[in-house]
Amino acid sequence: MDLETARKTLDSQPFSRLVGAELTAFGAGGAVLEVAVREELRQQNGFLHGGVLAYAADNAITFAAGSVLGASVLTGGFTIQYVRPGTGVRLVARAQTVQAGRRQAVCRCDLYAVAADGAETLCAVAQGTVLRVSAQAGPRAD
Repeated sequence: MDLETARKTLDSQPFSRLVGAELTAFGAGGAVLEVAVREELRQQNGFLHGGVLAYAADNAITFAAGSVLGASVLTGGFTIQYVRPGTGVRLVARAQTVQAGRRQAVCRCDLYAVAADGAETLCAVAQGTVLRVSAQAGPRAD
């Protein structure tokens, strides 16, 4: 999968479109996902909502792993540690594969809040496991 195909995959996710996520880098075990910060993504104190950071970490981790495992992957689980409130005009999630086998990969993601002047502040760190799944796997019809 190349960057253009990965972008189409991201765009096929309704929630990613709702958040306004963009995939700006993809390949060689890494991925960068960016979100323009807008009022609807903030919490009551004006900071970027933690759920938006968790979404960005989850998707960046999965795309990073997908660059080595292939397109049919799902998050097996992840943890996130918030280190400082997210402020600024843009969120950047940079994920890198730490270790990959045939069926799973472990990835790390650093999330940065970007100020209007371009200064980046680390606001969260995440780690997750991504699993390769059957290409035929899809939602169950209940």
